[in-house]
Amino acid sequence: MAIACITGASSGIGKEFAFRLSRKGFDLILVARNTDALEKLAAALPTKCEIITCDLSSPKKCKKLGETLGKKRISILINNAGFGNVGSFIESDLEKELAMIDVNIKALHILTKALLPQMVQRDSGYILNVASSAGLMQGGPYMAAYYATKAYVTSMTCAIYEELREQGSHVHISMLCPGPVDTNFNEVANVKFALPGISVKYCVDYCLRQMSRGRLTIIPSPLMQLAMFFCKHMPKKLLLPITAKQQMKKM
Repeated sequence: MAIACITGASSGIGKEFAFRLSRKGFDLILVARNTDALEKLAAALPTKCEIITCDLSSPKKCKKLGETLGKKRISILINNAGFGNVGSFIESDLEKELAMIDVNIKALHILTKALLPQMVQRDSGYILNVASSAGLMQGGPYMAAYYATKAYVTSMTCAIYEELREQGSHVHISMLCPGPVDTNFNEVANVKFALPGISVKYCVDYCLRQMSRGRLTIIPSPLMQLAMFFCKHMPKKLLLPITAKQQMKKM
């Protein structure tokens, strides 16, 4: 039986991935901090689920998790765990930002490093890094740390994608770069989105279709696809003030 591992599986996008992949017949490894939420989720799924409670803000615990997962034959890794924060850089909380770096960057890096070699050896598998449209932009005033963490994710994913392509590997790596999605992200980041969000179900369904086709960059919303096109071609000095105004609307 094929196995999919999902981090941040207790809510939002991660939880929806669990439902979708379980219905497709995958056994699951569900990773998050909230054991109760994971147990409730596992009980509602039709396939076998292994629960791993792990604080992904701890690099030491992530390395131990990576060692555990590296011993399993995992077909799909979804690096979904992550969170954001809003506020001016000089006023934002340092400890929350450092935890964000640990979860958004270090955990994703460690788990990708742990599972990619076995996938390459088997010449099969998928890795999906849940990034953000923020990671495709040139910076995010008033969400500086969050944008920077997602830029790391998109940069690393692109690099690995090309390495795999040049090796002729059948392992695929993709990055999900949505704009606003209707999840509990807003509460954790203390934001209110200026633009309407897409549903979690639409986001995940779209993503799985594109991921199966080997697509590198997955942007589920047509509005965000258009926005990213213009952002890509807009001079930085014009784009940053516009981004700043959008971020200030969230505060």
